Amino acid sequence: MLLKNKNILITGSSSGIGRIIAEEALKEGANVFLHGRRDHLVEQAISELSNDFEANRVAGLAGDIADPTFPEQLVSAAVSKFGNLDGLVNNAGISPRHNIDTASAEDFDQVMSINLRAPMLAIQAAMQSFRDNGSASVVNIGSINAHCGQPDLLIYATSKGGLQTLTRNLGDALGPEKIRINQINVGWTLTENEHQLQLAEGNPENWLDNVSPLSAPSGTILRPEQVANHVVFWLSDKSAPVSGTVFEVEQYPVIGRNRVTSGQAD
Repeated sequence: MLLKNKNILITGSSSGIGRIIAEEALKEGANVFLHGRRDHLVEQAISELSNDFEANRVAGLAGDIADPTFPEQLVSAAVSKFGNLDGLVNNAGISPRHNIDTASAEDFDQVMSINLRAPMLAIQAAMQSFRDNGSASVVNIGSINAHCGQPDLLIYATSKGGLQTLTRNLGDALGPEKIRINQINVGWTLTENEHQLQLAEGNPENWLDNVSPLSAPSGTILRPEQVANHVVFWLSDKSAPVSGTVFEVEQYPVIGRNRVTSGQAD
């Protein structure tokens, strides 16, 4: 098992991709500390995962990751439960729609507090445990929008671009301490939130059946379990000693791709 006896904290893991990452980490032998914003969802996730795995391997804490004092509380709770931390997945994030005409200072601060500041503070809070261990692995969950992003994801894309720089900076700075910081830039992935967003934007219930092959060459978009498999690898010793890397989890080359396929534009 890739994560046998490793203690992993995963933010934003009471639902969505984070929940699937937690499940895959447990399957690979890890002890997992969950996080979510709502108490009842965290409690539900702990209960459900405890039914599938040993109860003493799953714990969690609810709280607002946008609160600058909360990441330290979260890390302290995880260390108190498991004794130390071997890994951290900064998955919690929001992706509201803003463009240059609609974005406000308040919007900017909200997105940055969750998508960029919180990951930095969580890593900072975990450093003592990481150093006590003599090694650790952090996986930041980014987005292919970090390279540019669609026009109505202005602030979100900017936050993920900042996360890339944070990843590379800390990967470089902490390499000598064997504390690895890597990032996966995730492409279009099917989650319940994504489904509801598609419906809210006026697409039919079966929108997934009509995804362009330009966006999904395999015939469909990514599934959360596919993303989770990559996260587990980057958390594991199998990916050592690589650090400071941004890895694209997408079906096509993100940079330099010609958007004309077989002589026809999308």
